[in-house]
Amino acid sequence: MSICMTACVWGTLGPRDITPGIIQYWRIIVKWYCIVVNSASPWLWLKQTNSFFAWLLNILSPCQGLQDYHDKYPFIRKASSFSSSASFLTNGNNNAYDYIIVGGGTAGCPLAATLPQNFSVLLLERGGVPFTNPNVSFLENFHITLADTSSTSASQEFISTDGVLNARARVLGGGSSINAGFYTRASKRFIEKFGWEAKLVNESYQWVEKQIVHRPQLSPWQRALRDSLLDVGISPFNGFTYDHIYGTKVGGTIFDRFGRRHTAAELLASGNPHKLTVMIHATVLKVVFDTTGKRPKAVGVMFKDENGKKVQAILANKRQSEVILSTGAIGAPQVLLLSGIGPKAELKKLNISVVLDNKFVGTGMADNPMNAILFLPIGQLSSLSYKLLGFPSWVYTLSLAVGLDSPVTAFAATMVSCQPRLGSCPPFLQTKDHHKLYRLT
Repeated sequence: MSICMTACVWGTLGPRDITPGIIQYWRIIVKWYCIVVNSASPWLWLKQTNSFFAWLLNILSPCQGLQDYHDKYPFIRKASSFSSSASFLTNGNNNAYDYIIVGGGTAGCPLAATLPQNFSVLLLERGGVPFTNPNVSFLENFHITLADTSSTSASQEFISTDGVLNARARVLGGGSSINAGFYTRASKRFIEKFGWEAKLVNESYQWVEKQIVHRPQLSPWQRALRDSLLDVGISPFNGFTYDHIYGTKVGGTIFDRFGRRHTAAELLASGNPHKLTVMIHATVLKVVFDTTGKRPKAVGVMFKDENGKKVQAILANKRQSEVILSTGAIGAPQVLLLSGIGPKAELKKLNISVVLDNKFVGTGMADNPMNAILFLPIGQLSSLSYKLLGFPSWVYTLSLAVGLDSPVTAFAATMVSCQPRLGSCPPFLQTKDHHKLYRLT
């Protein structure tokens, strides 16, 4: 009865009536109901009815409101709705795009949001949307996404050739949809190294921060970690700042005060809906090249939709038209290899026609290794995301903390290297059986 009453009363409210106070009120009612129904094991009962409450909390979220995501993102459609042209070289075809972006992650989404100011853009993403997935949307479900190994999960688990366990994003928004949500700016030296214009970079930072970044509130655990970093000499304390500076600081977070995640996919709302098309569940098979000239020229992309049907997207026959690969450190070389660009010998072994022999494609993969210490606290602690950063001048490390909300909460203090390293953990310590043995459930 309480649930029915809640739904009925909520149904009488209009979007303008939904205030943070009302949202918090109904959150309290929902949690109170969980305890009253089964006071002996409320967490077990909540787990059994997780889908309903995830849906209800999704409705109560201030950033989603009562609007369906199609109202805010009318240009997002399933790949099966795409109509391809019969020829890649047709001039003036209405289905040709100035830019085709492969991969809707933290690089692809802002590109797809800004390029449509002047150009027609097609964004292809192999996963679905994050807006309707409660495991992506809420901090309290952060660990569920990473533990989900199903084919429809927003994260895709994999093991590297040297035995290191990891996960790739398989959802619009990319890594910002499955990570711990910590936000910080790059170092000035990094910007200078790549020759980027500092003024434009700073303007871009502000554009992103205004839309999806928030100032976090520290928990007692995180305040204790902050004090510990200062005690061991990682100073000075810089307070809250986005800047990349030595010492200890409180960085930004993409989780708002309600625990709702704001991903790079939300940046797409800034795009021109008349010149932007986003296809989800579109798995790119290869970039198609015209090899009749002196050098190969990208003319389109072949992908398959959610039903397995192969589809072709073409580039407009314009000088500035490009296919942009933003599929990450693993996805980009993968697409290049499938497209015939890479070491000639390897491509022939895979029966892939060679478009361009390049021995460097698919080599030199590096990652940022992390060491974690797990422990069980006395009492239950609330879910936390990465909010603290300790950056000593003598070693490139980050010091962070994360918690998972469950009947018996486990905590991890982690040290993450800022400098990429080749996988260094011995395979016998990083097998899938070893991972399952120690995985939290």
